[in-house]
Amino acid sequence: MAAAIASKQVAALVALLAVLAVVHGAGAQAVSYNASAVRQLRGKGGGWLPAKATWYGAPNGAGPDDNGGACGFKHTNQYPFMSMTSCGNEPLFKDGKGCGSCYQIRCVRKNNPACSGVPKTVMITDMNYYPVAKYHFDLSGTAFGSMALPGLNDKLRHAGIIDMQFRRVPCNNRGLNVNFHVEAGSNPVYFAVLVEYANKDGTVVQVDLMESKSPRGGATGRWTPMRRSWGSVWRLDSNHRLQAPFSLRIRNESGKTLVAKDVIPANWRPNADYRSFVQFN
Repeated sequence: MAAAIASKQVAALVALLAVLAVVHGAGAQAVSYNASAVRQLRGKGGGWLPAKATWYGAPNGAGPDDNGGACGFKHTNQYPFMSMTSCGNEPLFKDGKGCGSCYQIRCVRKNNPACSGVPKTVMITDMNYYPVAKYHFDLSGTAFGSMALPGLNDKLRHAGIIDMQFRRVPCNNRGLNVNFHVEAGSNPVYFAVLVEYANKDGTVVQVDLMESKSPRGGATGRWTPMRRSWGSVWRLDSNHRLQAPFSLRIRNESGKTLVAKDVIPANWRPNADYRSFVQFN
């Protein structure tokens, strides 16, 4: 893990020096947060926005060596991620609120002769700690190379840093419902869960938990708000032993709500996945 972080820091530093060289020679043009950009970042439509793109990890990999990232998603080299992932700087990662959001990306010939101009879709799965622009996608090697003309993937990756365009699009994790992964360390008074595979917005802005009964034995009928721990992981610190099974209620960025009734069984355990029967459609 330490080696991966060090490698990522070195790559980011190289990219930063390259940008500073370009800015010094040609002058910088700032990108402002205008109304169109805000609508676009919220998935409300609008045109393409300019950004910088770099890449990290293996040339044909998913980014981090452990196929994870700061959002907490796992196995990002497998479906539905398929290594088409990206770190986002703060306007994209949003302190974890942007985890799971999907973007179309492209680069055109004027950006680099190896660019195809064909849009590709990536998901935010990690945090970019060293941005070199207002919007900076630090892509997996696979995602960066996907923007190239056929046979020129490596040539484009050799550019290291390029100008590109992006726009927010709905996520479509075809064939999957929302999944809840109970995190390691969860116990009867501490419950942490990773929420993944949400369609449409891709993001989850609130999670609430309902116990099956109160500590005294009666039905609760009450939702207890959880709080974001990090990335797409939500936690609840309880002052009593939590009474399973649990129902979970999630709300997306657009304000739509889903309830996964009794999705966490009475015999739940840490490091286990519990697939729901609900999905944003």
